[in-house]
Amino acid sequence: MKITDVLTKDTILLNLQSQSKEAVIDELIDKLYAAGKLNDKKAYKEAILKRENQSTTGIGEGIAIPHAKTNAVSEPAIAFGRSTDGIDYESLDGQNAHLFFMIAAYEGANNDHLATLSRLSSFLMDPNFRKSLETAATEKEILDAIDAKEKEIQKEENPTSSSSKQKILAVTACPTGIAHTYMAADALKAKAKEMDVNLKVETNGSSGIKNALTKKDIEEAHAIIVAADKQVELERFNGKHVIQVPVAQGIRKPEQLIQQALDQDAPVYNSSGEASNVDEKKTTSPGRSGFYKHLMSGVSNMLPFVVGGGILIAISFIFGINAADPKDPSYHPIAEALSTIGGGNAFALMIPVLAGFIAMSIADRPGFAPGMVGGFMAATGGAGFLGGLIAGFLAGYLVLGLKKLFKSLPQSLEGIKPVLLYPLFGILLTGLIMMFIVIEPVKALNDALTLWLKGMGTGNLVFLGLILGGMMAVDMGGPINKAAFTFGIAMIDAGNFAPHAAIMAGGMVPPLGLALSTTLFKKKYTKAEREAGKTNYIMGASFITEGAIPFAAADPGRVIPAAIIGSAVAGALSMVFGIGLPAPHGGAFVIPIVNGNPLLYVLAILIGSIVTAFIAGILKKEVQEDKKELAA
Repeated sequence: MKITDVLTKDTILLNLQSQSKEAVIDELIDKLYAAGKLNDKKAYKEAILKRENQSTTGIGEGIAIPHAKTNAVSEPAIAFGRSTDGIDYESLDGQNAHLFFMIAAYEGANNDHLATLSRLSSFLMDPNFRKSLETAATEKEILDAIDAKEKEIQKEENPTSSSSKQKILAVTACPTGIAHTYMAADALKAKAKEMDVNLKVETNGSSGIKNALTKKDIEEAHAIIVAADKQVELERFNGKHVIQVPVAQGIRKPEQLIQQALDQDAPVYNSSGEASNVDEKKTTSPGRSGFYKHLMSGVSNMLPFVVGGGILIAISFIFGINAADPKDPSYHPIAEALSTIGGGNAFALMIPVLAGFIAMSIADRPGFAPGMVGGFMAATGGAGFLGGLIAGFLAGYLVLGLKKLFKSLPQSLEGIKPVLLYPLFGILLTGLIMMFIVIEPVKALNDALTLWLKGMGTGNLVFLGLILGGMMAVDMGGPINKAAFTFGIAMIDAGNFAPHAAIMAGGMVPPLGLALSTTLFKKKYTKAEREAGKTNYIMGASFITEGAIPFAAADPGRVIPAAIIGSAVAGALSMVFGIGLPAPHGGAFVIPIVNGNPLLYVLAILIGSIVTAFIAGILKKEVQEDKKELAA
């Protein structure tokens, strides 16, 4: 299938009218919809924006490739738009974008369609091809340029031939697997050819793995570049220098990555999941590691179960606190259904999923099954959230130990390790330790903590609310914030709803308070910050504390203290008012079902937000802006 089979005259806009990123997205979506390529504009736009939130598709060099794979697409298609003046698309190089390709793929698209859509991404790495698109006067000239380019490209991918004795391998992958995957691959191949380096690139795209690296390739490799925004198989690279970076760096910095590979300036990867300490100065891309990384892997994968299940449980309370119980006079079948789906199923998977993904983060896929089993034992045995945490780390490090133990086995047994040895011994050892050592003491600790919280006097509860609320604003989504949030979920699981009410109040205050501050103290904020303030009203109401991060990053010395004080006040007031929150997420949407007076809960959040707004407004200095801009 040719690219011009999915890019046609009726999906080309030679003169875009848009002046902003969202406007150009809307204009291209309208073009696709008018051509009959979409069955749901709204759903398609949501998919496009979701992809943009992962990382901008403005790849630089004047190009943007917004793309999505969704059932809102009725027929695979590409829309092309061109802007002479350029549009600020938040591109990686900070420059305006002039050429826009919106790729629309549907969930059931076959490999031919996906390969065709992805092929266009690689063409755009050629500056001569881009120039032909910029100067084309008609839609036909655009299509002719693409057809001409396709004739130049070989159908099969081959490793770059080279006289170099050092063989470099690369793997590229992005979450959607349509654009960035192939653009990074082509950028690396083009630069390798220019540098006379022997390079082979494997792509992990929507149509599957292409140009897969063989065992022989890996054995001969001098180093390996992994430019990926999703998990790829790393076990096969045991003993090799592996550079791990986001896929965007494969597009933007191919020469730097290839040179780094030639210099072997990267840790040696080993199958235990840890980098060799042969040279501690050699590092991969920046990012968190160790305990926090593993914990966040578990928490992030657990959250959909927590949010979805928790809110369903909370909705069931609208019919009555005991309406899900067939024996209670307030019984309602809808309440029972909601409670069963949310609590009996989704919420019940919370701890096993937490433990499973912690273990998987530590030991890769062999750790997943032991972690899930250990987490399930913690949940059913009464060890709760803390037991799940222990199970995840226990299973992960046990499997790492098993990998080292079985490393000396004959090569002929290599194939049975992941399917037999790791799950068998991993589940057995994790289960035995959980059953006979972990569960009972942790259950006793949980019971004691619950009794302690229930026996707290008002003064102690207020202090606890003060601390938990303030923690939510310290790093606004970082480890301290997540520690408080995790404690709140554990308390919900233990049947104590008061701490999480203080936590959610504290988490809503930073974005709400700063949004209010931009409204009341306009002279203290730039125009961009005032615009961001409008968005923060929504983010704060939705319990998305991270909305306040741009303000904190721009002026941490004033904004962070203001946010912490306001959040602490809100958390303390929530305790004073005796509020309990059975839902772990939802923000304003779950306030009607709190235990206690919803209006008092709203008052606690408002007071905290006002405190933050005024402290920030008083502490911050006026910004120097043109009066006309300020008036706007």
